[in-house]
Amino acid sequence: MSPASLSTAGVLLITVPTIAFGGVSLLSFLMRNEPGYLDNPVRRGLWRAGHAHAGVLVLFALVAMLYVDQADLSDGWRSLTRTLLVAAPILMPLGFFLSVVRPSDTRPSKLIWLTFAGGACLAAGTLTLGIGLV
Repeated sequence: MSPASLSTAGVLLITVPTIAFGGVSLLSFLMRNEPGYLDNPVRRGLWRAGHAHAGVLVLFALVAMLYVDQADLSDGWRSLTRTLLVAAPILMPLGFFLSVVRPSDTRPSKLIWLTFAGGACLAAGTLTLGIGLV
């Protein structure tokens, strides 16, 4: 792996304990019957989705880093692909979490659009990587 892919993988690995901490936090909300979480199905659903997407997308990005250096792409395109693949597991969960910050929120705020931005980054990054590998 190139130094750029290794450092990107290192950053992704550093995020794993924060995802684990988030899971423990969600579990504690359930166990303590936290007001504004257990009684708010929208918030509960979006926060669960945020946690799940963070974990899956970080793992996906880690695996994708193995392929970035193998792709027939210029250095600029490789750098962009790495950035897009790292942006997805940041933006998508942020949209889920930040769109229902207040315990009284029963509808997502406009910050839910961050999930779409994360999805666009994921789509662009994987499409670029796929084309470079074909």
